[in-house]
Amino acid sequence: MESWLKQSGASGLDDLELADFSDTGRGLRTLRRFKEGEKFLTIPRGVLWTVEHAYADPFLGPALLSTRPPLSVDDTLAIYILFVRSCGSGYDGLRCHVAALPASYTSSIFFAEAELEVCVGTSLYTTTKQLDRQIEDDYRGLVVRLFGRHQELFPRDKFTIEDYKWALCTVWSRAMDFKLPDGDSIRLLAPFADMLNHSSEVEQCHVYDVFSGNLSVLAGKNYESGDQVFINYGPIPNNRLLRLYGFVVPGNPNDSYDLVLVTHPMAPFFEQKHKLWVSAGLDSTSTISLTLTDPLPRRVLRYLRIQRLHESDLAIIAPHQSDAAVEKISDSNEVEVLRFLVESISGLLDVFGTQLEKLEEQLAEGFYSPGGNAWSAAHVSLGEQRVLRLTRKTAEDLLAAVESGSGNERGLLSAPAQCAKCEKVSVQLMRCGRCNKVMYCGRACQVAHYKEHKAMCLATASKNGSERN
Repeated sequence: MESWLKQSGASGLDDLELADFSDTGRGLRTLRRFKEGEKFLTIPRGVLWTVEHAYADPFLGPALLSTRPPLSVDDTLAIYILFVRSCGSGYDGLRCHVAALPASYTSSIFFAEAELEVCVGTSLYTTTKQLDRQIEDDYRGLVVRLFGRHQELFPRDKFTIEDYKWALCTVWSRAMDFKLPDGDSIRLLAPFADMLNHSSEVEQCHVYDVFSGNLSVLAGKNYESGDQVFINYGPIPNNRLLRLYGFVVPGNPNDSYDLVLVTHPMAPFFEQKHKLWVSAGLDSTSTISLTLTDPLPRRVLRYLRIQRLHESDLAIIAPHQSDAAVEKISDSNEVEVLRFLVESISGLLDVFGTQLEKLEEQLAEGFYSPGGNAWSAAHVSLGEQRVLRLTRKTAEDLLAAVESGSGNERGLLSAPAQCAKCEKVSVQLMRCGRCNKVMYCGRACQVAHYKEHKAMCLATASKNGSERN
């Protein structure tokens, strides 16, 4: 592959080598020192896997272009990869790249049922089940719309549903996405560069040159000769890392839970409420991410305030529609919303197959084989439960503030300071030095609370650092 890339105009290959690492598997190792910001790898436009190149292929292109409705970007790239892999001759360079790709993946769609059951209750579990059904439906559609119409290009034994799933995971785990100046975006796979592994400790450092069409990678930090070199996929939670890339980051500060809020069109006053949701930048079905740094986003409260409106509320709000859902509507509405939230989040937590404390115990005792699928699923469950518990606690605190007459969302911020561990109030408190968010009455409580506080602490500190930069 390297010889083909050099002949095609790639640069930087002599300073890197493919290597196997104990913690990340296959990756790229430096053969010399790199300074942060230094460009160390460029993959030219002509060898990139793109939709444009798939359409331009003299054999594959006409079949793809004649398919109606047009295929998605991911399906186009997946079929392009399978088509090259199926060819016995030609495409020598691209086939070298395909040969270097993993033979299998550890994305959640390949989990055995028992492995996936470890994360029952998570949004990953639900999404994976939905994805399995969607892939089966999409594959059947491809057989009718494309494979069956061009059997000479797509021999059935080389385009099975398992081949299709493999190719999709190749795209999901190795593609890079870039925004273009005109507002469009491009998704591409770059041979050799796709061997770079993820690390949150480096800056995002891969760039697409719109004018040349080349893909370049810069050093996200200083590297010594022999180091593994990384790129940063971005602030991605474990549920998405496992679904798309097949790995997790223990204690991931970016962990989240995707809360789906839905109102049936036959619900009372749906049309009036739908207008209010739209004016608040929402929809009748809204998916909102709950995170460690923002466990109860204002958008969740805005949605539920509108959903819980009664006829008398709507009559008052209608003339002021643009401002209707920005802040608290009434004490009674707020209490109803927050009680519903506490009950709903408690219900979501009850569905988890293994509760947080038990998971922590199992992971500490090595109950799950480190790095295995069940181990990864356990970390996803752990992260999502931590987020949901924070969400419930925030809603409970807000509810207590409203019921006591102390007010709205801002009231929580003005509540008496207390130790995050023992909840003592009338003592001298010290703030956590890293995140500056929580307070403790002493060192003992800070140490005892750290295991619970660690993920949120790191996430908050990371967010504060990004904002300063």
